[in-house]
Amino acid sequence: MKLQALGIDLGKTVFHLVGLDSTGRVVIRKRCSRTQLLAFTANLQVPLIGMEACSGAHFLGRALREQGHEVRLMPAQYVKPYVQTNKSDYLDAEAIAEAVQRPRMRFVPIKTEEQLDLQALHRVRERWVMRRTAVVNQIRSLLLERGLTLPKGRSHLEEQLPRILEDAELNLSDSFRVLLAQLKLELEQLAARIEEMDRVIQKTARENEACQRLTEIPGVGPVTATALIAAVGNASAFGKGRKLSAWMGIVPGEYSTGGKQKLLGISKRGNKYLRRLFVQGARSVLQQRHKQAPGLSSWLAQLLGRTHQNVVVVALANKLVRMAWAVLCKNERYRAPVFAVTT
Repeated sequence: MKLQALGIDLGKTVFHLVGLDSTGRVVIRKRCSRTQLLAFTANLQVPLIGMEACSGAHFLGRALREQGHEVRLMPAQYVKPYVQTNKSDYLDAEAIAEAVQRPRMRFVPIKTEEQLDLQALHRVRERWVMRRTAVVNQIRSLLLERGLTLPKGRSHLEEQLPRILEDAELNLSDSFRVLLAQLKLELEQLAARIEEMDRVIQKTARENEACQRLTEIPGVGPVTATALIAAVGNASAFGKGRKLSAWMGIVPGEYSTGGKQKLLGISKRGNKYLRRLFVQGARSVLQQRHKQAPGLSSWLAQLLGRTHQNVVVVALANKLVRMAWAVLCKNERYRAPVFAVTT
């Protein structure tokens, strides 16, 4: 029995394995636990092992690579077309074994421990930021029901909330004041946690040479730099900068038929957290466009002269992503772009 590929359908405690030979025939169909899986693959000779890129896949991928196997992870949506008839764990594993052999399949690089640590840090921080925003909105809505309107923005709330709590002339009940005090305390605790995570991110960025090179790009700070490193590593999985932009979903979608090309809005695929960070960075660069390098400033001025500001922001975000790819993949420092100004 000679295996050509092994597909593993991952679970929390139970894993399903399907092995295919060179003719595509199923020669192994096995169900095992995590411990049994690693014991089984330790003595297995197989050229290729495939898994879907999901929770636990990166840890198991590293464990299998330490055993000497060639492991490839794939996005689940790219495996789905290979599932035949009904869905089951064995059929999923068979589809994985089939898909991993396709020459045009797109694979996900296995993340290192450092990347997973950074990714976890950003996910927790993002949850705290969203929770802080929810608390701010809840306080503003509760005050609005009492006839007190506050301007948008967390800074306005933080400035006026202590005065509202201390103002005895406001017709607020004692129970409502206690509730506001508790919400204010929650807001302060969340702010302290986010600040602590920001300090960790800044420390990581200072100690990482690739992050230092990324932060030289306009609009890319420590948060964006560490988030990009956590997601793509050195970006070598992307053959060119446009592929990284397409993965983030900031390139135009396309619906072409009959030889007629029709471009749509941005696809919004892939990592929406990174896409949001780069769009926010591009917006800040656009606001300070007169302070940028002459080539970038003139390019932005030309775009603003013929299209909407939001379109310019997305186009600039696309360009910043391509710059980041060049800095990471080519291991170079950022060089300000030079564009010819047309008259």
